[in-house]
Amino acid sequence: MNDAANPHACILVVDDEAVNLKLLDRMLRGQGYENLILVQDPREVLNAYREHQPDLILLDINMPHIDGYQVMDQLKGLGDPLLPPIVILTAQRTQDYLLRALDAGARDFISKPFDRNELLMRVRNLLDAQLAHRVLYNQKDVFEQMVRERTRELHHTRLQVVQRLGMAAEYRDEETGCHILRMSHMCALLAKEIGWSDADCDLILNASPMHDIGKIGIPDAILLKPGKLEGHEWEVMKTHASIGAQLLEDEDSDLIRMARDIALTHHEKWDGSGYPQGLAGEAIPQAGRIAALADVFDALTSERPYKKAWTVEAAVELIKENSGKHFDPTLVEVFLRKLPCIVAIKEKFVEPEAG
Repeated sequence: MNDAANPHACILVVDDEAVNLKLLDRMLRGQGYENLILVQDPREVLNAYREHQPDLILLDINMPHIDGYQVMDQLKGLGDPLLPPIVILTAQRTQDYLLRALDAGARDFISKPFDRNELLMRVRNLLDAQLAHRVLYNQKDVFEQMVRERTRELHHTRLQVVQRLGMAAEYRDEETGCHILRMSHMCALLAKEIGWSDADCDLILNASPMHDIGKIGIPDAILLKPGKLEGHEWEVMKTHASIGAQLLEDEDSDLIRMARDIALTHHEKWDGSGYPQGLAGEAIPQAGRIAALADVFDALTSERPYKKAWTVEAAVELIKENSGKHFDPTLVEVFLRKLPCIVAIKEKFVEPEAG
């Protein structure tokens, strides 16, 4: 007869009495359960468990050598997230006894002497629950992998949007995408040298291209003016920092939060004479201080329609002179120490030739 809902499920039966094992074996096989592991010595339970990975355990409590409570402690010590339900085989039904068994890890009880209907009902229900638990557990791994893949896709999409917005701002200002590539890699290099984690270095690499996104809100007549800006025009130009911060507001991602800090503070100066808030020293977010140094160095050493490129030596002298004024002096020290690497970045991302 095969009335078992899960005939191939593995059931581990542990009892020191051979007669009980034979009785349970006959009842379960009579119902169609084919995969039964019978253990008379409780010291062999762990080995049997590891070898057969049962779906259900029927466990006697009062046994020689080690009792059922100790067996349950050993099983729990394996740390198996799919540890199957344990059903206690017992002639005792006192409240204290049953509570102790539940506390030790038992899921249910089967009374001695065994009642066939009670046995088969509890075995069937617990096997159904355990096999459903296995399916859900395996699906959880699949779902977690799907979430990881989707998160990577969203992160990649967000980076693409950030990079394109950053490039849009640079192109409006008659600059090329190479500026933001150089500047962002310089930022990541400086961040790494002052002890930032790899994850945070990656953030500033991808957030710093947004530093001038606020220029999208500056009128062309001011942004593209070839000559020196008048006083009121300069005041309008300075609003690009606040505009950039506003564009990047109300976003909960670490990337956009850092991009906002950089957009708002990359024109602040160490001595407090910058804009838009006049922040000074360490009140300026470190990401903004890093971006300020990288941005100025690359801007000075790059040719634009309205100016010739400075030499690296001339730009370095200006940065030295402004250490502790415009720039964070600690960052200037790091910048000077890593100057060969900074120059290598500049040479790697070169401006396209005209025509």
